Amino acid sequence: MALRSTLTDIARAAGVSSATVDRVLNNREGVRPRTREMVLEAAGRLGYLPSGRPLFTAAMPVRLDFVMPVRSNPFIGGLCAEIEAQAARREGLEVRVHGIDGINPQALARALTALPETQGVGLIALDHPAVREAVRALSARGVKVATLVSDLPDVPRIGYVGIDNRAAGRLAGYLLGRLLGQGTRQRVAVFAGSLSYRGHEEREMGFRAILAEDFPDFEVVELREIRDDPARAVAETRALLAAHPDITGIYNIGAGNPGIAEGLRAAALPRRPVFVGHELTAQNKTLLLDGTIDALIDQNPRVEAREALSLLECAVRGLPHDAHPPRLQVIFRENIPGA
Repeated sequence: MALRSTLTDIARAAGVSSATVDRVLNNREGVRPRTREMVLEAAGRLGYLPSGRPLFTAAMPVRLDFVMPVRSNPFIGGLCAEIEAQAARREGLEVRVHGIDGINPQALARALTALPETQGVGLIALDHPAVREAVRALSARGVKVATLVSDLPDVPRIGYVGIDNRAAGRLAGYLLGRLLGQGTRQRVAVFAGSLSYRGHEEREMGFRAILAEDFPDFEVVELREIRDDPARAVAETRALLAAHPDITGIYNIGAGNPGIAEGLRAAALPRRPVFVGHELTAQNKTLLLDGTIDALIDQNPRVEAREALSLLECAVRGLPHDAHPPRLQVIFRENIPGA
């Protein structure tokens, strides 16, 4: 028989004190609305609240739409699932998730333009004129727009929900540098999903910046775009290793780690390159455990879903939003989270 979660469990999951959890669950004053929301979300997720109890109530429903590139990207698939699951636990939200196929700015712009009547839109943005115009058109209609995972500045949006991607790239460079060691010549390669994602571009910038500052003996020999396509990831990895068999380090900015791993295994290199990637998906966990990937930089899709829903709902209702952005976490084989 499973034990019921305790106040301490909820406090740990929500990042607050047990006393704050007690005040929220007993509906006492002195707790900020966003903190109350985080505690109730954690309590519902851990099964503390009675089945079927709504976590949030509201007089009028808010209609939100999310447009996401879903093909071959387990992290985004997990993020979509979190958005749908959390929205279902919030009374007063009507949420629809729309998938587009691949990294295609024209398809993203068409999907944004074709959205039915809505009050708020979340999207993983591609930095392209067509996407910018589609966002401007939504905003001109009074629709609240938020970017997730990868930002799109200089358009009328209410905010960005995601990690600092430049900092993530710097962290990847620091990890690769420390794992390979300073003072020796190293040749490293970078893979990206698409530099149409500003987030991927920012990660590359951060990565190159810290190598130039702290690891001047490191040379980035190539950057290859794999567009979150497993077959392309395998082919590009094989081509890279054929051209540069002395590669000692790999940084993958986006998805596609399993394809890179397959290409590495096929090459039968005498020395396995140090490999740093992103996101603790099920596939990446396996690669971490078998030693193919040395470190993952993770962002929490549950937190990103919660923040995106809250940001958009508060904007539509004209309420203040107390942001709690996702944090970067480095995961090695020895500290894989249990859940």
